Amino acid sequence: MPVEMPKGLPFAVDTWSGESDRKSHWFLTHAHRDHLACIVSHASYPIYATRLTISLVLNYFPEIDEGAFVEISVGETLTINDPDGAFSVSAFDANHCPGAVMFLFEGVFGNILHTGDCRLSPECIQNLPLKYLAKRGKETIHKLDFIFLDCTFSRCFLPLPSKQSAIQQVISCIWKHPNAPFIYLACDLLGHEEILIQVSETFGSKIFVDSAKYPKCYRALSHTAPQIISNDPSSRFQIIGFPGLRKNAESAILNSFKNLQSPPLFIRTSTQWYAMQSKNKSPNPILTEALQDEIGIHHICFSIHSSRDELESFLELLQPKWVVSTTPPNFAMDLSYVRRNCYTTRLRLDDPLWRILRLEVVKKTVSVPDLIERESFEQLVPLEKDEEILEPIEIELEITPPITLFGRARFGLLDDECEVLDEEKSEYISCEGIDDLSDGESLDKGKSEYVSCSCEESSLLLDGEKFSDSNRGLEVVRKSTEELEVQERENKGREKNEERENKGREKNEERENREQVLIEDGKYDGERVNKASSDVGKIEEVRESNVVEFERGREFCVGSSKNLNESLRRLYRSRNVPVPRPLPSLIELMEASKRVKMGYKSPNYRALHSSYSLP
Repeated sequence: MPVEMPKGLPFAVDTWSGESDRKSHWFLTHAHRDHLACIVSHASYPIYATRLTISLVLNYFPEIDEGAFVEISVGETLTINDPDGAFSVSAFDANHCPGAVMFLFEGVFGNILHTGDCRLSPECIQNLPLKYLAKRGKETIHKLDFIFLDCTFSRCFLPLPSKQSAIQQVISCIWKHPNAPFIYLACDLLGHEEILIQVSETFGSKIFVDSAKYPKCYRALSHTAPQIISNDPSSRFQIIGFPGLRKNAESAILNSFKNLQSPPLFIRTSTQWYAMQSKNKSPNPILTEALQDEIGIHHICFSIHSSRDELESFLELLQPKWVVSTTPPNFAMDLSYVRRNCYTTRLRLDDPLWRILRLEVVKKTVSVPDLIERESFEQLVPLEKDEEILEPIEIELEITPPITLFGRARFGLLDDECEVLDEEKSEYISCEGIDDLSDGESLDKGKSEYVSCSCEESSLLLDGEKFSDSNRGLEVVRKSTEELEVQERENKGREKNEERENKGREKNEERENREQVLIEDGKYDGERVNKASSDVGKIEEVRESNVVEFERGREFCVGSSKNLNESLRRLYRSRNVPVPRPLPSLIELMEASKRVKMGYKSPNYRALHSSYSLP
């Protein structure tokens, strides 16, 4: 249904209601049924329309007085007198259906283009007045104030083929089915006459229209294309209505298969089927040729409404100030041009919107909140009651960085209520206000000592290094590590000695077993074996000495975490976190890179390169 025109305009377009009765002039763009709703009860003089549209309306509704209509031709301009001021109206071809036009209104209310239903082809647009098409740079010299636009397919992103391209697809589809005994064309709507005319001229045959089944189509074709109508029901080309098309096509195709005959050809020219297919399936349907559905109907995308791309190009060319959709709901909101250019938060006093809405406009002073500056500015708004301005609210946020194991805990700093327990011995010494703890203070080296303190600013000493924290109370843990290191070295030494003794015993046993085997075989040479075994023993000693030196170096290897105290290591292990290793110094890196060099005269070198071997 078309939309009502604003109350500030003296005319109505394609609407027939109590609201439109208050207007002084009425305009009819074309003779489709949805634009003629209630015209019988609300028709009054003068109704402006083209000659063909008037004939179709009088054919549909004979009870309407023909004197209520005023004829206007395509390309003609009329001047209409009105108590609120005279205005002019011009008619332009809408490329929609026979007799369809667009109306251009120019008057004290501004410049308004009402497209009605249209298919905006380049030929259709170039017929508009040149002053609305001319540009200075990228800007149009004279912009239209309003366009009431047909936005039927503004939400459909399919690149609809032109009307002529779709007609060629219909003809091509018929050529591909030369054995079809009958060709049924679902072209019973006003606006499909072009298809029927092209098919009739191409194949040299008239088209049968059943006046009993399709009286409206028959009467419309009698006015628009009477030369193609045939009354012979045996004609190969016939018109079929869209209601009941699937049922009729299915039954006709099944009967032909039962009778072992070629099936008839059913062609439906519409855009609705393609729009539904694009919503239901991810890939877009093919628009360059006919598509056959599961029943056997061939679909061709033929549209008498503008595609989304055509609407966008039309608006970019004319650059109107406001766009209003004539197809409710307001489909114009989906167009990119409308979203970019037809939304404004500040209106001028001379904006045409106030005129067509008949709203009084006053200047109102609004104070800017202190958040920006306490200055006043003038804003033009419709005359309404004063609005309250809310003062801004200031909110302060305090953000404290979190303490993680890679923060304070990395350096031995614990939380306020954290307690460290020693499995063997622990002695707590609590104090308040400790300022400094140095290496010179006497501490028992044989015991584990814990020092906890609580103060705003405290300093602590861990393994000879000093750390400070001034934000919160901390518990400081210090433990002597000298005896632990000595004890660990002694334990490791004893373990290594035991390992070497066990290896020596195992080697002696192997040597004795090997000698016993050689004695039994009668191949034992005591001197040679003793010499070889002594060489092997030297090799093993060299290897063991290298291993010992390597193990000693490993105790203080680069990046070791053993310089951390035992309590801190237990803390990391209790939380399943790997103990961090501090970065090495340059001296440690240089010492770690040193290697032991052996000369040719060294006994170890001769032992390693001995030429003796066991038999």
